[in-house]
Amino acid sequence: MSWRMPAETARQERLWMSFPRPNATLGDGEDAEEARRAWSAVAHAALEFEPVTMLVDPETRADARRHLSADIDVLEVPLDEYWLRDSGPTFVVGEDGRLGAVDWIFNGWGANDDWTSWEREQRVARTVAEAAGAEVVPSLLVNEGGAIHVDGEGTVLLTRTVQLDPKRNPYADEARVEAELARTLGTRHAVWLPRGLTRDYERFGTRGHVDILATIPSPGRVLLHEQRNPAHPDAAVSALLKETFESAVDAAGRPFEIVPLAAPETLADEDGFVDWSYVNHVVVNGGVIACGFGDPAADSRAAAILGEAYPGRRIVTVDARPVFARGGGLHCITQQQPAI
Repeated sequence: MSWRMPAETARQERLWMSFPRPNATLGDGEDAEEARRAWSAVAHAALEFEPVTMLVDPETRADARRHLSADIDVLEVPLDEYWLRDSGPTFVVGEDGRLGAVDWIFNGWGANDDWTSWEREQRVARTVAEAAGAEVVPSLLVNEGGAIHVDGEGTVLLTRTVQLDPKRNPYADEARVEAELARTLGTRHAVWLPRGLTRDYERFGTRGHVDILATIPSPGRVLLHEQRNPAHPDAAVSALLKETFESAVDAAGRPFEIVPLAAPETLADEDGFVDWSYVNHVVVNGGVIACGFGDPAADSRAAAILGEAYPGRRIVTVDARPVFARGGGLHCITQQQPAI
């Protein structure tokens, strides 16, 4: 069977998410409520465009009932985490039109056992696949959904510090990773980015997920995170990523048209330099769920760029700061299921 991962702009059957449960990043009391409201806001925004299924740990059943509309489908599943993009399956389509679900090995973003656990989370991909009626496509690659982006025409974006991370795949090299992605996702050309954003290498980081750096809204075009303030260390990272794309081509041999998505004005929070990025948005049927950071000018500017990049889709901005404060963004908490 030959599999292919469609672009995120392809027609979707539904969006999958996991509801926040107690762990090292959730917080207590009002902090935890803030997270529950944020995850629920994304789910309800997406529900305007397509069905949403929320995985809910039995321990958080009452919390989910308080926050979620009855129109959101709920599937009770034992969970460790709530970043479904990473621990859940990556949906693919077979050459015969069959739905598949790639079951990557998940090890807590590189065996970070001082703050996360993944015994239950390792079973989530198969549980979602079964609920979606998808054939499981097993893989021995330690990988996360937020660590890949595809254009649906053979191109995949990766970061060297993720798939080649010694704590993820100690014996892998670029060729082995590319071969496995060709088998599971149907890609034939990889663009390897050198690194991720500064905060992504701190305690609750992923060590360089691509879905906060760049995305391909249409073949041959890339939306690229841009930090313009030289006082932020990501200004140098942005320049490096831009240089990488300027010398890269896609699977069809086309050079990339680079569209910068400038970061908001805020440089830091109480924990250090922020990684706030408008790249980490969610594409749904007829819409885009965009990140908002409480910066009206920057939020509006980003929404206008997204509107041009995804013509015909309505842009809905949701406050993403509570999500980023816990180590990820809106794209990180969702996973699209393509329509077949």
